[in-house]
Amino acid sequence: MNYRWLGALCLLTLLASCGGGGKKSIAIITPSHDNPFFKTEAEMAGARARELGYEVTLNSHNDDAHQQDQLIDVAIANRAAAIVLDNAGADASVASIRKAKAAGVPVILIDREINVNGVAAAQIVANNYQGASLAAQEFVRLLGEKGNYIELVGRESDTNAAIRTRGFHDVLDKYDTLKPVGRQSANWSQTEAFQKIETMLQANRNIQGVIAGNDTMALGAVAALKNAGLSNVVVVGFDGSPDAIASIRAGALRATVLQPAATIARMAVDQAHKLLTTGSTGAPEKQAIDCELVVAGNADQFGVFARKESK
Repeated sequence: MNYRWLGALCLLTLLASCGGGGKKSIAIITPSHDNPFFKTEAEMAGARARELGYEVTLNSHNDDAHQQDQLIDVAIANRAAAIVLDNAGADASVASIRKAKAAGVPVILIDREINVNGVAAAQIVANNYQGASLAAQEFVRLLGEKGNYIELVGRESDTNAAIRTRGFHDVLDKYDTLKPVGRQSANWSQTEAFQKIETMLQANRNIQGVIAGNDTMALGAVAALKNAGLSNVVVVGFDGSPDAIASIRAGALRATVLQPAATIARMAVDQAHKLLTTGSTGAPEKQAIDCELVVAGNADQFGVFARKESK
């Protein structure tokens, strides 16, 4: 047997397995897939990447910036062609995104922005301010422009939380007859929202509304209000999750705002592919995709974080 030839063949096989001749890969990194929003964007991005011929790795950083850094290091070491990232913090993520860029691995951000320009290849997010304004306008209408309300705010390290609360208040604060009587962060968590609403109700049961920075918190509020025997409180969320839309159909949650996670995830992969094949994404770095109001009258028009395709 020609062992020299066999050794050369083994070396070529090893090089191919390390990226020399195999498929290019895209690493998709998001918060926990326990949240249906993040699960949807990961699955949609992964499906689109496979359609375009890429291998895919799906991982979650669980909103832990250190864990995110490690996952980005692994993607760089594995010679990923690109990274699609829903980041673990606007400030905490910048250094690892810079590292990927320096290693020649472009990062396309989805859902959450970072606080610097020129580091990510693209930042594609829902138009959170526009969506929050829609939610607040519907909240005002449902309350008849008067009443006491509680606000549930998202994770403080997430730029979306601040943008949404600003969008809410730029509408709500125009009405002297609307009184904010409680405001707490529930960190996007349904369990935490349930607990926070229970605690705030002990101090003030006389509320007419709850507006929440995402659907998960809104559904936690719905459960807490039901548990307290308060069935007529208006609750409005943000995301357009399937669970929220089901709650709207059931008459519990009154409205939400759909941010098109499925569309954004596919756009991110398409732009990564265009960048890798032509040298440009063909789009500006910052891109905001408008949201849509979902209420009982149009809830059947929406599927999994997207408007249903008309037949």
